[in-house]
Amino acid sequence: MFTLAAKKRDSVGDNTALREEGMMPAVFYGAGKETTPVAILQKDFEKVWKAAGESTPVILKTDAGEVSTLIHEVQFHPVKGYPMHADFLVVDMNKEVEVAVALEFIGESQAVKSGLGILTKVLHEVEVRALPGELPHAITVDISTLMNLNDQIHVSDIKAPKGVTILTGSDEVVALVAAQKEEALESAPVDLSAIEVEQKGKKEEEGEAAAE
Repeated sequence: MFTLAAKKRDSVGDNTALREEGMMPAVFYGAGKETTPVAILQKDFEKVWKAAGESTPVILKTDAGEVSTLIHEVQFHPVKGYPMHADFLVVDMNKEVEVAVALEFIGESQAVKSGLGILTKVLHEVEVRALPGELPHAITVDISTLMNLNDQIHVSDIKAPKGVTILTGSDEVVALVAAQKEEALESAPVDLSAIEVEQKGKKEEEGEAAAE
């Protein structure tokens, strides 16, 4: 479990000065808690966000005490890509929650390695239900079972960690080996005789026009 220091802030006003101090605006809400604007050190958040994602509990240490949360939503700078604001969802560690968990593909497909086809990842996350403390950072998918062209892995083939229930439909395709597409279509042969006839016709028309 990860921890972040969160300082209560005024929700009204420009956050430019806050960011110049290396802080990032955020807010937490849920589980009976009032929506509370806070400020968090930018570098600390980026470190936790990279490791925790949206499925690992994060403890916010505030002046009023500690709050168990999940990172619910992150807004990024449209050009530079760094996080500008975060929403934290307060959770009860004794009650199950439903969240999306990323899929991590491991292993090597012989069908892909031998050139029979290409790996196509259809799903990149699945919906799960679990206690906050049992939520995995990611769920692994072993693609070594893809041996032949058109082989597929379904949600039902994924082994969920203990205490985790996968809610995404069991029949949904997670990954498959697809045939490689032609990179370029062959050009149609050029009919040189047709071009010669057309050019000859144009010259005859030009000659008739000159004679007139």
